[in-house]
Amino acid sequence: MNRRLLLITLLAVTPTAVFAAAPSPDTTSTKETAGQSIAQYTADMAAQDGYFPFYWDAKKGTVFLEIPRLDQEFLYVNSLPAGVGSNDIGLDRGQLGRERVVKFVRSGPKVLLVQPNYDFRAVSDDVLERQSVEQAFAQSTLAGFEIVAESDDHVLINFTSFLLQDAHGVARRLEAAKQGNYSVDTSRSALFLERTKNFPENTEFESLITLTGKPTGAWVRSVVPSPEAITVHMHHSLVQLPDDHYHPRAYDVRSGYGITEYMDFATPIDQPIMKRFINRHRLAKVDPAAAMSDAVEPIIYYLDPGTPEPIRSALIEGASWWNQAFEAAGYRNAFQVKVLPADADPMDVRYNLIQWVHRSTRGWSYGASVVDPRTGEIIKGQVSLGSLRARQDLLIAEGLLQPYAEGKPTDPALMKMVLARIRQLSAHEVGHTLGLRHNFASSMNQRASVMDYPHPLVTLDALGNIDLQKAYTIGIGAYDRQAIKFGYSDFAPGTDEATALDAILRDSQRAGLLYLTDQDARPLGGASPTAHLWDNGTGPAAELDRMMAIRQKVLANFSTNALRPGAPLAEMEDVLAPMYLFHRYQVDATSKVIGGLDYTYAVKGDGQLITAFIDPAVQEQALAALLRTLAPSALVLPENLLALIPPRPPGYPRGREHFDTRTEPAFDPLAAAETAADLTLDYLLHPARVSRLVDHHMRDAAQPALAAVLNQLVAATWQSPRGDDYAGEVGRVVDHSVLNHLLTLANNDAASTQARATALATVTALQSWVDAQWEAEPTPAQSAHFQWAQHTIERWLDDPSDFPAPAPLDPPDGSPIGIDSGLGCGI
Repeated sequence: MNRRLLLITLLAVTPTAVFAAAPSPDTTSTKETAGQSIAQYTADMAAQDGYFPFYWDAKKGTVFLEIPRLDQEFLYVNSLPAGVGSNDIGLDRGQLGRERVVKFVRSGPKVLLVQPNYDFRAVSDDVLERQSVEQAFAQSTLAGFEIVAESDDHVLINFTSFLLQDAHGVARRLEAAKQGNYSVDTSRSALFLERTKNFPENTEFESLITLTGKPTGAWVRSVVPSPEAITVHMHHSLVQLPDDHYHPRAYDVRSGYGITEYMDFATPIDQPIMKRFINRHRLAKVDPAAAMSDAVEPIIYYLDPGTPEPIRSALIEGASWWNQAFEAAGYRNAFQVKVLPADADPMDVRYNLIQWVHRSTRGWSYGASVVDPRTGEIIKGQVSLGSLRARQDLLIAEGLLQPYAEGKPTDPALMKMVLARIRQLSAHEVGHTLGLRHNFASSMNQRASVMDYPHPLVTLDALGNIDLQKAYTIGIGAYDRQAIKFGYSDFAPGTDEATALDAILRDSQRAGLLYLTDQDARPLGGASPTAHLWDNGTGPAAELDRMMAIRQKVLANFSTNALRPGAPLAEMEDVLAPMYLFHRYQVDATSKVIGGLDYTYAVKGDGQLITAFIDPAVQEQALAALLRTLAPSALVLPENLLALIPPRPPGYPRGREHFDTRTEPAFDPLAAAETAADLTLDYLLHPARVSRLVDHHMRDAAQPALAAVLNQLVAATWQSPRGDDYAGEVGRVVDHSVLNHLLTLANNDAASTQARATALATVTALQSWVDAQWEAEPTPAQSAHFQWAQHTIERWLDDPSDFPAPAPLDPPDGSPIGIDSGLGCGI
């Protein structure tokens, strides 16, 4: 069963709920509780008919649920339609709890809401075989209710307490984020009628839930008007499960899809017991034998009508790109995007939605789905897009283009880049709701997929000016077409589906379309030379050098043209930060080449590469490129630029988007240099990477040795000349950062013993070298530098376990240019 966190909600609207008059008392009922039928009990209440009929007692503020189908399974989903508004806490509008298949079970005067255990099954016609598995594993009972009335085979329960609980676990999330201890205050919680509705296939309830407690964190204080009382909306959806006409499609590790999985104990002993199916929408051709056919029922996505222009048009255009992939799979107009009609209700489970989400800070966008846990069928796709993301893209474009020259019109390339990014973002998140995982190897295939995280591809034109014409791709990529073919192709009768699906994957392989996802791209110490976030180009080291050259050009020309007229000059730092760290993600990509391992999701007999060491010469090029990012010439800022950054004025405090400073209130150029150096060193000296260097050199002497890598690092930093000027101070900052990282590595249990020993040997060699430098009568600045190094090393050698490692500076927020997350969570 799929265990993903599904981050989605139903679009926030506030139509007035319409309750029908309750039916007249049923005097002919033969079954009654406490002498009353359901009709009699609810005679004075407002009623809503639908999937689960319910009744509202306005005098008591209670909701009664009529259960017309005991022992019949349905889907229960809780969500957070109105959240806290802090990306750090992670309780956003647009967040959904996991789906659960449940059923109401009666026992005497009680009804229990029971969740069967679909992780373990026996898919068999044998009742006793199924029963043996059901009895072997525990179920979960989510709630219990007293029956207040009944008529024939229908029962009525008071559903109010179930709706007023902290179903989404907000209190747990706040406590885990160290924001305080909270609990539900029922006196300040109530049903939210405007979003409590009934439909033929789903019943929707929403509540205003107030949690009270003692706030202890800055995040909650920054977004809640009175942080001792946090009021959020919690939504409960009771959804009819799909019929049994859906055909699950077997999962293949090469396919690029998310999965639903379970153990099937009815499986023959010579077959795999774990069953895995891809998550996808139901889609079929009118004529499966035709090369091109209409769909029996097209997949339609609806856009939040509250999305402003020109964002609205960009989102529609980007999402609509997916029809190109469905056409490649043989469908005519099978994927459509429309603005949600005024008479449509977004709570209706039949509507796939794209919604525009607001937060106090830029944050994640999500593409997620409500999935049938039994089969992997996507019932409802929903995209949540963070509105501040466009402003971050604008900030990056402002730094690159410096577009606000006095007396000149703003460069139109500014908004062109922003809207190009929004189109790609829309396509990416919709791709998740179609079932697709990230593909972080596609940038190595000429940006072959929108399911990668795209760093803007910045080039120089013939005159040497910044050119954003190719910043983002247009349309669906070659990989995306193949992925949709695998997931949604409807084959002609008589076709061997397994063979046809394997042929699609082999076509992708022959075309060189790589696929690697989150587990291979996100780790700080990742090994894949191809799976990276926010990279470009087929050669990571060459692209890093190219980006550093563009970065240097931008910094050399940086001026007040980066600011809108009337903006405080202190905001120069806001635009400067993403430019100064413009190379940060390519550093990640380049570092993975060192001690890297090339591999694929190979399947027995498919002929793909299984594993291979990286060419030592390529690793040497990568190391050289990384070491160039530590050179003072790469880290100093022009004096005329530093003179343009004053302390922050009132109303513009220093925050997470800025560099830390030790020179408060002034901007600290040395802290900026230290931050950039730490980013490179964090990647290069990650314990997994250095441990692989030891392992690979042991197995192949041609592979770089860790000792050689560390010696080159020391030579490029400590053993390079340092003057008494700004560049010299930057060099000394970098030197101390190197020393601190080496000592931390030597003390790190996560690294192999030999890797730690090599780090220690490098430190002791450095200590001897520093001793020798004093004989050359260094300048006062260098003498102090060497003395501090000796003091630091001696303290560490005296007691490594008691050594207080210096706290690193927090870098300005990077992701999201996009985000960090798994399937369902995009950029």
